Amino acid sequence: MPQPGTAVLVQRAFDVGRVVPGFNIPFLPMMAPVVRALRDCDCVGLVMVARLEWEKFGAGGLEAIRDEYERVKDERFTRLHLDHVPVIDEDGLQVDYEAILTRAVDLGYGSVMVDGSRLSTAENMAATKRIVAMAHAADVPVEAELGAVLGHEAGPLPPYEELFASGRGFTDPAEARRFVEGTGCDWLSVAVGNVHGAISEAARDRKKVAARVNIPHLRAIRDAANVPLVLHGGTGIRRAFIREAVRNGIAKINVATAIRQPYMPLMDASVERAQEAVYDAATRVIREDLDAAGSARIINPDA
Repeated sequence: MPQPGTAVLVQRAFDVGRVVPGFNIPFLPMMAPVVRALRDCDCVGLVMVARLEWEKFGAGGLEAIRDEYERVKDERFTRLHLDHVPVIDEDGLQVDYEAILTRAVDLGYGSVMVDGSRLSTAENMAATKRIVAMAHAADVPVEAELGAVLGHEAGPLPPYEELFASGRGFTDPAEARRFVEGTGCDWLSVAVGNVHGAISEAARDRKKVAARVNIPHLRAIRDAANVPLVLHGGTGIRRAFIREAVRNGIAKINVATAIRQPYMPLMDASVERAQEAVYDAATRVIREDLDAAGSARIINPDA
C-alpha cells in the first residue's frame, strides 16, 4: 500500500493535536539510531539535514544524506526533510538557495524548508513564493519561517529573559496570516520564545538556554495562519511548554542539540557507543519530552 506523503502526515498531526518530531543529522552515522528510535517508539518522525550541517559539521551534503536515508529508512515511521536552507546564512552571506532546494526536490526529499527570516517580510514572501511554485509542481510541501528564531548567529545571545519579555523577533499573527495567504507555504516556523542551539565552535558544546514558549502568542498565530506550525530549537524547552505548544498548533518540532551533544564526545573513540547515545537520547525525547510514542497509530494508520 502506498504510504502517505509528508504533507498528509504533518496535517494529520495538526488536526489531532499531535506532533511530528524532526531530528537533525549533522553526522551520517546518527541517522540509523534515529530511525531505530522512531520505529521502536512507534512514532512518525522526520530525518532532517540543514545546509549548516554540511557546511559546519559532517553531514556530507544533499546526496550523501539522501543515500544514507535510502539505506536505513523505514517508511512506516520516517520521511526525509531538507531543513533550513537560508537565503542569507548565519554568517551574513548570500546563499544560492534556489539551486539547493531544486536539487533536493529532484533527489526525492519529501519536504523542504526555505528560510528567508533574515530578509524583510516582502523579500521573504517573494523568495518563499518562488520555492513554493517550484516544489508544489513536484507535489513537495514547503516550510517557511517568519520571525527571528535566534541562536545560530555568531556571538552571544542577549539575555534570554530580556528577549522573551520584549518579544524581540516574535512572529506577528496578522503578518503570519498575510504571509501564508501570499506564499502558499504548507507549514510555518514561528518565533514564540524558542531559540536555536549554538553551532559555533566555541559554543556548540555548551548547555542550551532553558527557553519557554509564549502560549497565548502561539495560539494567536495558529488562529490567524491556520496551517501546521513548526517549533525550531525544541531542545531545552521545558516539557510542560512543549506539550502545551503541541495543543496550540505546533505540529512539527525540531530536535538537534539533544542528540548532537551526546554523539560528538564519543564519535572519535567509538562510533557504536556514539550511536547508542543518540538512540537513547532520541528515545527519551520521543517518550518523555514529546509524549509522541505510539503516534504512528494516529498519524499514519495505513502503515
